[in-house]
Amino acid sequence: MPFIRTTTNVSVSDSAAEKIRQQLGQAIRLIPGKSEQWLMLAMEGDKKMYFAGSDEPLAMAEVSLYGSASGDCYNKLTGKITEILSDVLSIPANRIYVRYAETEYWGWNGENF
Repeated sequence: MPFIRTTTNVSVSDSAAEKIRQQLGQAIRLIPGKSEQWLMLAMEGDKKMYFAGSDEPLAMAEVSLYGSASGDCYNKLTGKITEILSDVLSIPANRIYVRYAETEYWGWNGENF
């Protein structure tokens, strides 16, 4: 039940979005018990965004997770998400933020887990 929303100020072509989808589908396994089977993704490109007063290429990845994981797992996932966005979208690693939100309630199919 993870959800990853990636927002960036660069264009995201269909082929880039597909590469990111595939790679995030693999990367989510860094969180125990999570897989692409339950992963939902949203990719938003060409947004007006600024970081440190500049509109140079940047991205924000927001990871919502049912339950929790260890700091070590999050650290590994942050590294992988950063690597993916840097490689596919040519965004410098120091201009990518990753935020995590854990929740104990997650609804699906008309009810909560």
